[in-house]
Amino acid sequence: MAGSKSRGTASVPHGLIEAILGTVSDAIIATAADGAISFWNPGAVRIFGFTSEEAVGTSLDLIIPESLRARHWAGYNRVMTTGESRYGQGDLLSVPGLTKDGRRISVEFTIVLLHDEGRKPVGTAAILRDVTKRFEEVRELRRQLTESRDRGVKDLFSETANNPRSRLCG
Repeated sequence: MAGSKSRGTASVPHGLIEAILGTVSDAIIATAADGAISFWNPGAVRIFGFTSEEAVGTSLDLIIPESLRARHWAGYNRVMTTGESRYGQGDLLSVPGLTKDGRRISVEFTIVLLHDEGRKPVGTAAILRDVTKRFEEVRELRRQLTESRDRGVKDLFSETANNPRSRLCG
């Protein structure tokens, strides 16, 4: 029966894996141990602009801004060597990404390590979401809040300086 427990594991409803991997809402990207992209779903095409043919077999550098590559690869190689990551326990990570047309976008993602039968790391799988619009909206709200707060403080000081009964002015 779909969705029921069978021998201690949950059964996967027919078509679920294909539906998830084929989604256009979120990018699903898998990599080999060397960082080469091994899977690139329709959501990755939509978010980053590269076709599957352009992405699969190339380095993750394809979507990592140049200024962040050294830091990324230091961490990636450490994880592939040790099998241990600070991430992947359900943590939602936020990073800039790079699109085919050169735009920087904001992405949030979760990541898991892929292992062989001997539990040796053989790659990663990540689910990414473009949150650029939300990131820009939050940044604009923070700017407006700061501007409003600064204006309020300025008005308060102006009012206090012009009020002879103010305690701040003697």
